[in-house]
Amino acid sequence: MSLTAVPPVACFGEPRLTAGFDEFGRLDLTAHEMVHGAVNPLSPKGLLRLVEGIELKGKGGAGFPFARKFRAVLESADRQDLPTVVVVNATEGEPGAWKDKALLTRAPHLILDGAAIAAYALDADEIVIGVADDGIGEASLTAALAERRMPVRTGIVTVPHRFISGEGGALVRGINGEAHIPPGRKVRASDTGVGGLPTLLSNAETYAQLALAARLGPYEYGTVGTADEPGTVLLTVTGAAGRPAVVECPTGIPLKDVLELCEAPEGPGVLTGGYHGQWISAEGAATAEVSRAGFAKVGGSLGAGIIMPLSAEVCPLGEAAQVVTYLAGESAGQCGPCRLGLPDLARSLDLIVGGSAAAEVVRAAAGAVKGRGACSHPDGTARFATSALEIFTEDLEAHAARGTCGKKVKGVLGLPNAADAPTSKLLVDWSRCDGHGLCAHVAPEFIRLDANGFPSFPSTPVPTWLEAGTRKAVRMCPALALRLTSANG
Repeated sequence: MSLTAVPPVACFGEPRLTAGFDEFGRLDLTAHEMVHGAVNPLSPKGLLRLVEGIELKGKGGAGFPFARKFRAVLESADRQDLPTVVVVNATEGEPGAWKDKALLTRAPHLILDGAAIAAYALDADEIVIGVADDGIGEASLTAALAERRMPVRTGIVTVPHRFISGEGGALVRGINGEAHIPPGRKVRASDTGVGGLPTLLSNAETYAQLALAARLGPYEYGTVGTADEPGTVLLTVTGAAGRPAVVECPTGIPLKDVLELCEAPEGPGVLTGGYHGQWISAEGAATAEVSRAGFAKVGGSLGAGIIMPLSAEVCPLGEAAQVVTYLAGESAGQCGPCRLGLPDLARSLDLIVGGSAAAEVVRAAAGAVKGRGACSHPDGTARFATSALEIFTEDLEAHAARGTCGKKVKGVLGLPNAADAPTSKLLVDWSRCDGHGLCAHVAPEFIRLDANGFPSFPSTPVPTWLEAGTRKAVRMCPALALRLTSANG
C-alpha cells in the first residue's frame, strides 16, 4: 500500500508512537511486537489508575480527560444494565490533519492495542473504528485486523471525508446508519451511543497512547514531557513549512525547535490547533512550549495538534477568510448559527479583506453565533476568525486604509484541492438590478441586502450546501440580474 499521501514523520528524542518507522516503514504484527513487545489486559480499576497516573487526555481536539470518559461509561452501563461499545475516531476530517493517518498507515496495531485494552476493561460487546472515505488508512487497518485476534467483534465504518464528520455525535450517528452530521442536541455517548448503548469514544492517538502507557507504566511514561502533561504528542506541521511533517515530540519542547525542524519561514503568525484553534503571533511562537498549557500561555491552542505557520509573503487575513468560507460550507446546515451566522461571518471577513468593512463587523458576526449552535462548529469558527483579527493588526490596518496589505493569498492553510471545492460564483448585472430584494428572501444564507436595498454577498465561491438555494434565487430574480458562473471564470 502507498504511504505517499501522508507527510514524512520526524521525531525529537526517543520515538515512542513512531518507534520502528525508520526501520520498517509500516509495522505489521511481527514488527509491532518486535518493537513494542507484548501488552497485558487491565481491569477497570487498573486502567483508571493508569490513565489518571499519566493524566491522559483526548488527542482529538477537546482534550477531555480519558478517565472521566471511561468512568462515565462504566457507571452508565451499570445503571442501565447494558453492555458497552468502544469507538475509535480515526476520521480526521480536517484538511490540515495527518497525525492519525500516520498512525493508521504505519502503526495500526498500536491503535488496535489501545482499543482492545479499553474493550477488555469495559467487558465491551464491540469495537468500531471510524475512518474517512478518502482511502487513507483503511487498507492498512483492515490488514492489521486480519493479522490478529481482537477480544471482541471489531469492525470498520467509513464516513464522508468532511470537517464535521469527525465530531463525536456525527460519528455515532454515522455508525448507527443515520446522517453523518452532529445530532443537533446534547447527547452523551456514555449514556446513548452506538446502538443506544453506553459508548467509550476517543480518537486514534489517544488509544495509541493508552497502548504505550499500558506497556511502560505511569513512571516510565512520565520520564519525558512535563509534569502536568507527561509523554509525547503528535503534531501535524504544514502551512508554509518548507518540510511539512508529522512530528512526535515530548511535551514542553520549544515550538520554535519544531518549526525549525520543518523549515518554517519567519512570518506574521502561526495557527495552532487547526481551523477551530487560535492564531499566535511570531513573538508568541518564539517563546511557546508544546503543550496545552504552553500554547494557552501565548493565546494558542494545542487542539488536534495542527501547526500552520505563515510566511511573510502571504496575506494572513485573506488566508483566514478562505478558511472561514470553507468552514461555512462544511456546516451541517441544521441550526440558525450555522445556516445564517457562518455565511455572514465569512461575508464579513471577506469585506474586511476588500477594505470595505471594519473589524467590529466580524466581531459582531462572531458574537451572534457563539454559544448558540447545535454543536461546537460555530464557536470554533468564530474563535478562529476573531483570533486572526487580534494577531494580524498591522494587516488589518492596511486593508482598512488601502483595501489591501499588498500581499497575495496563496492558499497555504491546507484547504481541499480545487476539485473538491465549491465550483460556482454568484454575479449580478447592476445594469439590470432594480433592488427588488426577492433574492435575499429566497437565499438569505448567502445573499443580504445592503443599506440601499441592493443584494450583497461574498465574492468567494458559493458553498456547496447553499448552491441549490442560490440557483433558485437566480431563477426567481424578476429583473434577470443574477447568474451563476464557474468559480474559475
